[in-house]
Amino acid sequence: MNAMSVRTQSSEESGATVHRAGFACFVGRPNAGKSTLTNALVGQKVAITANQPQTTRHTVRGIVHREDAQLILVDTPGLHKPRTLLGERLNDIVRTTWAEVDVIGFCLPANEKIGPGDRFIAKELAGIRKTPKIAIVTKTDLVDSKTLAEQLIAIDQLGKELGFEWAEIVPVSAVGDKQVNLLADLLVPLLPEGPALYPEGDLTDEPEQVMIAELIREAALEGVRDELPHSIAVVVEEMLPREDRPADKPLLDIHANLYIERPSQKGIIIGPKGKRLKDVGIKSRKQIEALLGTPVFLDLHVKVAKDWQRDPKQLRRLGF
Repeated sequence: MNAMSVRTQSSEESGATVHRAGFACFVGRPNAGKSTLTNALVGQKVAITANQPQTTRHTVRGIVHREDAQLILVDTPGLHKPRTLLGERLNDIVRTTWAEVDVIGFCLPANEKIGPGDRFIAKELAGIRKTPKIAIVTKTDLVDSKTLAEQLIAIDQLGKELGFEWAEIVPVSAVGDKQVNLLADLLVPLLPEGPALYPEGDLTDEPEQVMIAELIREAALEGVRDELPHSIAVVVEEMLPREDRPADKPLLDIHANLYIERPSQKGIIIGPKGKRLKDVGIKSRKQIEALLGTPVFLDLHVKVAKDWQRDPKQLRRLGF
């Protein structure tokens, strides 16, 4: 018997409920709405979001649990033309991730015309032949229908120019919660059939310390982005339950250091009479408590790590 003629019925044809599980990643130039979209799909804050490019430094996975599927979102740093060693390492992380996922979502903001940065990424995507690519038009709440229609046509054209076809082109607004569920519905059929890869309660596989560091970093960037866009790194030095507390009133002590590149930046982070650092502590502590579900005592210190973005030794020490 010719082996080529053997064909088994798929579970979809036999009427059985199919469960799919796999990885999707959102790409796009910095600040294209990737992290906000991850958070909207997961329904809880797992990826750091900011109005400043290059805030996502770690691969944060958000996990969307559905009855028919488990969609694991890998949030990569924005791909860009690198100017520092850190920039080169971030780009390497991006390309490795693209090669390993089941579907790629390319985020393009509705309110900005396709630019050189988008073309740079689209060209890279064109080289990844096997992985299906969905174009996601983000921030649709910021434009009228005519501008949106023009952007959809331009994106379709971009794929044709580079010799590939989008599996889908989907307009969404994560902020207005428009079409976010539809996006999940379109991503799921592109995943392989298989059982769930993570337990149901998990929203991310990021270690807690990394997530806490990101929350502190995000709070520290609030209001000083123009002055210190990428110069802050946060390392959680230790997390220990307070020993003398009764079981029904636990308290977690978290000690973290904020690293900046130059002594002159210290005053910016600390603020007049320490007010800014205190605000950073209050804001991030609330989010950490919500994340961990336990009261937290947060101890923050600001330290100088000279030119850490260009120093391989320091990059390693700060977790990059």
